[in-house]
Amino acid sequence: MQGDKAFGAMMPGRREALYVLSALASAAALVPRSVRAQAGNAAYPQRPIKLVVPNAPGSSVDTISRLVGNYLAPVIGQALVVENKAGAAGAVGIEAGKAAIADGYTLIAASSSSITVAPLLQKAVSYAPLNDFDFVSLVAVLPNVLVCNAALPVNTVAEFVAYAKAQGGKLNMASAGPGSVSHLAGVSLASAAGFESLHVPYKGGSQSAGSVVAGETHWTLTPAPAAMSLVKGGRLKALGHSMAKGTHPLGNVPSIAETVAGFEFTSWIGVMAPRGLPPAVADQLRRCLATVLQQSAVREAFALHGAVPAASTGDVFRDFVARDIEQNRKAIRVAGVQPE
Repeated sequence: MQGDKAFGAMMPGRREALYVLSALASAAALVPRSVRAQAGNAAYPQRPIKLVVPNAPGSSVDTISRLVGNYLAPVIGQALVVENKAGAAGAVGIEAGKAAIADGYTLIAASSSSITVAPLLQKAVSYAPLNDFDFVSLVAVLPNVLVCNAALPVNTVAEFVAYAKAQGGKLNMASAGPGSVSHLAGVSLASAAGFESLHVPYKGGSQSAGSVVAGETHWTLTPAPAAMSLVKGGRLKALGHSMAKGTHPLGNVPSIAETVAGFEFTSWIGVMAPRGLPPAVADQLRRCLATVLQQSAVREAFALHGAVPAASTGDVFRDFVARDIEQNRKAIRVAGVQPE
C-alpha cells in the first residue's frame, strides 16, 4: 500500500495540468463577446449549444456545468442548454454525446467518473476515451470530501477510521452508483485505512449524499459540490478532503492524508466533443471557457463548492485524462473492484 500511495495519488505531471495556462488566459482576455469562430462558411455559434451532462441533476458535474454554462452564454453569444442523461456511471450520456454531430452544437460535460472510471468497470461501455472524442478544455479539479451522518459520534478522520474499524463492517457507504468516483474513492479509502464497509449504490451524487443525511447510510467520499451545501447547512459533517496534504480547497476541512498517509483521490470536470470538431470551433470554445474561468464571480462560486478552476489546451486535457486512466486502473486493481 505504501508503494501505491493509497491507490489515489496523482501521477507525475498531473498537478501541472491544474494551472490555468498563462498564454491561453492572456489570449482569452482579448476576446470580445462578439467574436465568432469560423466553421466552414458560417459563423459559430448561430443557435443554442447543447451540453450533455451524463449525471443526475444536483450532482457535482451538473452543478459545475450549469454554473459555467450560465456565465459562458453571454461570452459566446448563445444559450448553453444542459441536458441530463444519467445512467451507468455516466456511460449513457457519454455514448449519447459520442453519437452526436461534431459541429460544436453538442458538447459533453466529461468527468473522471464517466471517462476514466466507467470504461474500466462497465463491461458494456463501448467508447474509447482517448480515441472517440475531441478534448476542448479542463474546467475544474474537485476534491472529494469525506462526509458522515450528523449523528455519527465522530468529528475527525482519525475518529471515523477508529469507529469504522470498531463496527466490523456494519457501516454503510453510499456512492453515486457502481463505478462512480465516490464508489472507487470510498473503496480506496477503506482499503488504505484498513476497515470494511458495505457499499450502497444510488443513482447520482445528490441521492447518495441525501441518503447519508437521512441516515439510510453512514458516510460517503463524494465530489465536494455534491455535499458542501449540506455541510454548510449542518446536515452533514465534513471530516476531510482528498487532495494532497497541506492543501486547503475547503477552508478548515483538513486533508485525509494527514491521517491516512499518502491518500489522494481527486475528481475533475472538462468539456469534450464528438470526434471531428472543427479546430476553429474548438479554439473559440477554449478561449471563451478560459475567459469565463478568469471571472471573479465564477472563481468565488467555484470556491464555495471546493472546485479549483483549471482551463487548459486540448493536448494538456488529453494527457491529463491519459494519466488519470492509468491512475484509476491501478486503483481498481489494488482495491480489488471487479468490472460489472
